[in-house]
Amino acid sequence: VQLQAFGGGLVQAGGSLRLSCVGFGGTLSDYAVAWFRQAPGKEREFVAVISWNGDNAYYADSVKGRFTISRDNAKKVVYLQMNSLKPEDTAVFNCQLDKRFRSWYSVGYYQSVGIYDVYGQGTLVTVSS
Repeated sequence: VQLQAFGGGLVQAGGSLRLSCVGFGGTLSDYAVAWFRQAPGKEREFVAVISWNGDNAYYADSVKGRFTISRDNAKKVVYLQMNSLKPEDTAVFNCQLDKRFRSWYSVGYYQSVGIYDVYGQGTLVTVSS
């Protein structure tokens, strides 16, 4: 499976965007999918992850209460709804997939960039003040 993120753009502080991570050439439905982001000059950081069936999710402290991750396995899409956006949310967002079949681990596991098996192309989110 390959992943591609869509939905980035320019938004004012306080606004909202919904990102989509679409799977091509295979299934997403049996695997956890995460969103990461990388701001200019900074390292890639974990944003959120959702379990294969959508029953579980973890969030970075910086986005809790503002972002919501969800998925539609029938459509092969994982969403990231971003509300109350701040200028510090400006980054390239990408989605990543962990190919452990129908598994769910602690948040520390999913925060590590290196555990993922599939990395998608990102989409740029710019939040103006």
